[in-house]
Amino acid sequence: MSDIKKVVLAYSGGLDTSVIVRWLQDTYNCEVVTFTADIGQGEEVEPARAKAEALGVKEIYIEDLREEFVRDYVFPMFRANTIYEGEYLLGTSIARPLIAKRLIDIANETGADAISHGATGKGNDQVRFELGAYALKPGVKVIAPWREWDLNSREKLLAYCDERNIPVEKKKGKSPYSMDANLLHISYEGINLEDPWAEAEEDMWRWSVSPEAAPDQPTYVELTYKKGDIVAIDGQDMKPHVVLETLNKLAGENGIGRLDIVENRYVGMKSRGCYETPGGTIMLRAHRAIESITLDREVAHLKDSIMPRYAEVIYNGYWWSPEREALQALIDQTQHYVNGTVRLKLYKGNVDVVGRKSDDSLFDEKIATFEEDQGAYDQKDAEGFIKLNALRLRIAAGKGRKL
Repeated sequence: MSDIKKVVLAYSGGLDTSVIVRWLQDTYNCEVVTFTADIGQGEEVEPARAKAEALGVKEIYIEDLREEFVRDYVFPMFRANTIYEGEYLLGTSIARPLIAKRLIDIANETGADAISHGATGKGNDQVRFELGAYALKPGVKVIAPWREWDLNSREKLLAYCDERNIPVEKKKGKSPYSMDANLLHISYEGINLEDPWAEAEEDMWRWSVSPEAAPDQPTYVELTYKKGDIVAIDGQDMKPHVVLETLNKLAGENGIGRLDIVENRYVGMKSRGCYETPGGTIMLRAHRAIESITLDREVAHLKDSIMPRYAEVIYNGYWWSPEREALQALIDQTQHYVNGTVRLKLYKGNVDVVGRKSDDSLFDEKIATFEEDQGAYDQKDAEGFIKLNALRLRIAAGKGRKL
């Protein structure tokens, strides 16, 4: 252990990571560098500085990564219409590659020997952090305290704090939900949610009103796209992170974005979690709408076919992998003509597409019309098309084959 002189820790300022600072100091007799990222979690990150200083930390990194997070991670993921297991919009998963990248950057800047994180040995995040770290710096040492120590309960963590005079807030009563938040979503796990039959309590949700409590009048919003990314809302140009902040507010006010699922973790277990992804829910629906008029049919179907694989790659922590980069190159190639505007109606938990237009639209009214098309489409051509496509079916049936 003596070869570890300096460690960069992903530090939130909460109970777990505050204990980890002191545990690293005591166990490895090393210097600790803390890194706190503002990725839109909705809480002040600057107080982490005072907490780290109180623990004797000399090198403290606190960074606003909101724009980079949405521009370089969230937007590329949404170009693929990405959902995991048919429902999950990957709010936690997509934040981990950025944090892993900055951990390695800071380790290089400070000459640290190792990085550390507060993810438990049961979850996906340990995999995501560490796969990213190893991809970016193959020889890096990773210290995961939850896989080494015996402080496996809140009570033991608090006792450790008492013994070593670690300043932390002590919440009385039962533990709160385990939550993780960033600009894309907030997640909830633990307590009654560990029973898949138990309904989530209404006062658990933080970012959205219930659909029942949403306004009785719909909200209309127009999103402008350029190469698959939203660049303006209601005609007003916005930076990527401001787009998501704005959509979160609009969607949350209209009861949009709640999700309650049981998912399959990469480590093998099933896990029940609740998520609020208000702006992301709008983004997914709107992006599919603009693609519906701008993408070629086979390109759209190809994207749909690779999306589950792309979602697994991100969920499992392989953002910094050659397969993700290859998939991303294909996805981004499809977005050159995904330009235009989508009009949406938000109402009591629903997102309805009520209009879409684009200068790059492949929708041809002359061909699609039910009225007189003046020869734009010869309906007689369909007969040969159908017979040719039925040829293999007719041959098999003629041989007496049964389905």
